[in-house]
Amino acid sequence: MSADVVDDQGLWFRVESGGGASGVRRAAEHLGQQLQLGEQRVGDLAIVTAELASNLLKHAREGTLLLRPVRRTGRAGVELVAIDAGPGMADLTLSSADGHSTTGTLGIGLGAIVRQASWFDGYSLPGRGTVLAVQVWDGPAPKGVDWAGALARPITGEQVSGDGYAVRVADGRRQVLVCDGLGHGPLAGAATGAAVAAFRNAPAGPPGTVVQHLHRSMSHTRGAALAVAELDPAAGLVRYAGLGNIAATIAAVGERRRGLVSLPGIAGHQRPPVREYEYPFPPGAMLVMHSDGVVDRWDLADYPGLAGRSPLVAAATLLRDAGTRRDDACVLVARAAA
Repeated sequence: MSADVVDDQGLWFRVESGGGASGVRRAAEHLGQQLQLGEQRVGDLAIVTAELASNLLKHAREGTLLLRPVRRTGRAGVELVAIDAGPGMADLTLSSADGHSTTGTLGIGLGAIVRQASWFDGYSLPGRGTVLAVQVWDGPAPKGVDWAGALARPITGEQVSGDGYAVRVADGRRQVLVCDGLGHGPLAGAATGAAVAAFRNAPAGPPGTVVQHLHRSMSHTRGAALAVAELDPAAGLVRYAGLGNIAATIAAVGERRRGLVSLPGIAGHQRPPVREYEYPFPPGAMLVMHSDGVVDRWDLADYPGLAGRSPLVAAATLLRDAGTRRDDACVLVARAAA
């Protein structure tokens, strides 16, 4: 089984002061050194992190920054996602150009980020805020899991999220997992960690079979709600099997949203019914899966152009606007890219 896996949830930082920004930069440098990016790229990473944090301090409201490793095809890099509810930008491309400024500064911040990054994407709406996603590798960003992106964050006051996700390509099957461990804190995180590990190592098979495998592998945990989806672009289908309160929606510009069916049950406890469903999944559609820490009242029509951004940026935008702070929260977005 060949597999590309993305499941490092990372650390969240609130950037509200210069000291907080310095702390994020030091953490990023330390992570880059751990991943052996090399002295020059660690320096580039420090510049990127400092500029992202500076932008949050200058322009943002409720600014947060996610720092985490990314691993693909035997390589490792660092990913940063900056999220805010600030004034936003009418033209993110223009704002990324050197010399453009909205505060009377030199306007080199976003331009420096783009130059130093191996990969960059973003989304912004005036009055709604901005999401910027950056990866720094030891060279060009490798090709890998660019058809899906996800984020999970803990409830306010906790360090460990009981929600999680994973993405894999197993014998040609493009599959994603979203999991919500029962409760909060380390025990909920342990249940989700067991689900993620079992998903990564599960034999290649359809979602229903994978969910049954996860259920058997989680009997030593407190259990979890979870769902597995498989994207089949050639057939124009998504196959889906879920247990408990994981929400899943197929969304496309100009089309009505379609909800996917999860059955009642808790993976790891008793013997819940598992049933797999198939749904049409046309080109250009997005699959959005999330835990119950995200309200289901978002509408793709409220985000012009978001469907054309990366799945990671789309997931971060929905987490910002629909995620609650009273619960762990996780959002995953996947595309029917060929």
